[in-house]
Amino acid sequence: MTTRNGNGGFACEPASSEASIPCPCCGGTLTAAMLHDILEAARKAETREAAPAPRLGVEAMIIDAHAHMISRTTDDYEAMARAGVVAVIEPAFWLGQPRTSADTYRDYLSLITGFERFRAGQFGIRHYCTIGLNPKEANNEELAEAVMEILPRFAVKEGVVAVGELGYDEQTALEDRYLRAQIELAKEYELPIMVHTPHRDKKRGTLRTMDVLAEHRFDPARCVIDHNNEETVEEVLSRGYWVAFSIYPQTKMGNERMTEIVRRYGPERLIVDSACDWGVSDPLAVPKTARLMAERGIDPAAIRAVTYANALSVYGLNGEMREEHWTNPAPIDQRTLYQGNSVLRGGQSPVIQAPGAPATELRIN
Repeated sequence: MTTRNGNGGFACEPASSEASIPCPCCGGTLTAAMLHDILEAARKAETREAAPAPRLGVEAMIIDAHAHMISRTTDDYEAMARAGVVAVIEPAFWLGQPRTSADTYRDYLSLITGFERFRAGQFGIRHYCTIGLNPKEANNEELAEAVMEILPRFAVKEGVVAVGELGYDEQTALEDRYLRAQIELAKEYELPIMVHTPHRDKKRGTLRTMDVLAEHRFDPARCVIDHNNEETVEEVLSRGYWVAFSIYPQTKMGNERMTEIVRRYGPERLIVDSACDWGVSDPLAVPKTARLMAERGIDPAAIRAVTYANALSVYGLNGEMREEHWTNPAPIDQRTLYQGNSVLRGGQSPVIQAPGAPATELRIN
């Protein structure tokens, strides 16, 4: 029942405990008590402060060497920057459903070499990528052949630091053919390689991948084998490759397990990344792991190696990724457009940073 209040407005009379209304989403019954709980939860959510992003200290710099940022939001970029992430590498990968033509692949590669670089920069993070045909879609021979024809034009684009993700998924004959073709592509364009190890039968697939790389005489010092675990780390290290680990919630590799791997094997040629994508994943996985390592007494130099320096060493080999890109960056100015497009929406105020000013001095205009 609605009544006029003392301020000349209208207000609903409190419902009795027995009153109920239909739920707008499912048609079920909502009681007055249930409505009260829903409203209270909403009020708490509005006033709850965001948890501070994890970081080791103002001097810490982190590279997330495997992050599918086209699947992430601008909030993720902001949180990563607050946590000390200065650069990300976006590997070409599967979108979650099969692509239907080489044209969609071309548009995807154009996005990660173009607009996504711009978008990351608008939040103070330098963006790089790898280009390649992923092993899942290598099983579509018609698509794979067409994609192989367009890869050379992307191999020479600014910000491309490697060929990848390539490797095996189901370890089929077609996957093997296009793995070999892309190894030769990387050799031709003098690019490092990022390898995706299979989710199933991982150890056999990892060993087979390294055998193929050896057949093609590809230098292990120019190749990152990613998605490793305790089952594969020792063999990959012994063959001289860079050994990367994707820190996923409840799967692949956790940050506590990663801490113990660094403690056991040391930091040489180890790389920690998030592989955050469209699934259940965490774009702050690397800074969280770095913080845990610090709490568990891992040497700060080792932490810096596995979360920053090692990635820069291997992915900087072709000269596209350089430390001065983030130590002496161009100022942030969100008034900048990319092909007429902005990260802002109507009425939003741009973030602007004066030339030479530290990131802590961003201002809203």
